[in-house]
Amino acid sequence: MGIKIANKIVGYEVVKPEEEITVREEAKAESQERPSATIIRMTERVARPEGMEALEGSTYKIKTPLDDHAMYVTINDIILNQGTEHEQRRPFEIFINSKNMDHFQWIVALTRLMSAVFRKGGDVTFLAEELQAVFDPRGGYFKPGGKFMPSIIADIGAVIEHHLQKIGLMEKEELSEQQQLILDQKRAQAESTVEKKTVSPEGDAGYPASATLCNKCHTKAVVIMDNCATCLSCGYSKCG
Repeated sequence: MGIKIANKIVGYEVVKPEEEITVREEAKAESQERPSATIIRMTERVARPEGMEALEGSTYKIKTPLDDHAMYVTINDIILNQGTEHEQRRPFEIFINSKNMDHFQWIVALTRLMSAVFRKGGDVTFLAEELQAVFDPRGGYFKPGGKFMPSIIADIGAVIEHHLQKIGLMEKEELSEQQQLILDQKRAQAESTVEKKTVSPEGDAGYPASATLCNKCHTKAVVIMDNCATCLSCGYSKCG
């Protein structure tokens, strides 16, 4: 490596071979005395176990009205601390397959990024939340049961959320017995006073035809009960 000399040279001294060897030995001894830095990982390293060629997983089907071909999402899991009290099942990799090649590029990019996040370790539940917040500027669609999906990406996020709830990394919000009883009573009352919507071949959970979209669960199940908008799916009410 060259050294630029900005000032005039007014003197010089030649280093003798003996002195050069001494300087090198002192530098080497100093480097050996200094302790090497230890890398501390904040989360447990997630790696495929040696000798394990197969991982357990689940495959989910996504069928949208925007495409004739379905998408199949496969999530493979890995078990950490197997056989101990700290045993935990975590997602390790994800694959998405479809006959439609229009989405091939972004599907490959998305699956590689998500698989890298899974293998990084730590909290991966944010992926489901971030993906479900993606909206298609051309508009979303309703799934069987009346649930609104703002985009295909959000549908993939819903699949990941379902899988994380299945393996115990996320808790599913469930209504208490009393809340469910009140909700069933309100639904029965609404169905008796409002003409029931005809169920389509895909199924719409039998909500009244006048039901509107719920801002919380994105299901078309909000009806007016006792002068208050109430969701018959999740129990959300503007009146509290």
